[in-house]
Amino acid sequence: MFYTYVLYSIKHDRLYIGQTNNLEVRLQEHNSGICKSTKHYIPFQMIYYEEFHTRSESMKREKELKSHKGRDFIRAILNGGVRQLPD
Repeated sequence: MFYTYVLYSIKHDRLYIGQTNNLEVRLQEHNSGICKSTKHYIPFQMIYYEEFHTRSESMKREKELKSHKGRDFIRAILNGGVRQLPD
């Protein structure tokens, strides 16, 4: 399985959207500072993810979430307008 995910840095009010085949490992990589693009904004919490059968489907959804409409959807999650993942 492949996943498209959204991370949020509460400390910096920053979003990160990506895709992976292992959510737990990827979140750990982001929060350990291994990823250059996110290391200055840790800690992150996963606020949303979707599951896909293929990497290409996951990458397509990642691109959609990075659009203006996708970011509006993500902000709705942060503002309580969409059901969030349990802590």
